[in-house]
Amino acid sequence: MKRLGLAMLFLCATAAAEDPYYRAPEKWVEGETTLPAFPKQENLLEAYVSAATSNHFFIDGSSLSVGTDGVVRYVLVVKTAGGATNISFEGMRCSSVEYKLYATGRSDGTWGKARAEDWLRIENKAVNRHHAALYSDYFCPDRTPIANPEEGREALRLGKNRRAL
Repeated sequence: MKRLGLAMLFLCATAAAEDPYYRAPEKWVEGETTLPAFPKQENLLEAYVSAATSNHFFIDGSSLSVGTDGVVRYVLVVKTAGGATNISFEGMRCSSVEYKLYATGRSDGTWGKARAEDWLRIENKAVNRHHAALYSDYFCPDRTPIANPEEGREALRLGKNRRAL
């Protein structure tokens, strides 16, 4: 039985190598990322996350982009109930359900580059679920990225992407 399995594997690999239309899957490569302008109040679009949070979440609509690498990039502004404001420049990879922090905003209106460069899994948790909400409701309906920044801005204005289930 083991020999049969190895023989089948060899035959499939040989057939694929001889097929002129066969293409091996390409390795994903992240595109270049440049820091956007610091967010302005008039460009902020609120994203509803959950009734379980007293924080307010905003996306700077002018920063929203979709790269040729399939990454949706945006500036996130979180205003807490206590009056603090947290600003970050992030990317969301729809196909792998991950997000990445590129930079955090400083109080002087400049960016500080993130220390870690890892992609992190998006989890739908009861608390701090803003990445899950941005993923499923706004930027990655059906695990595919928005087609363009305007689709993302429209989803934020409507409260949900038209393609979201």
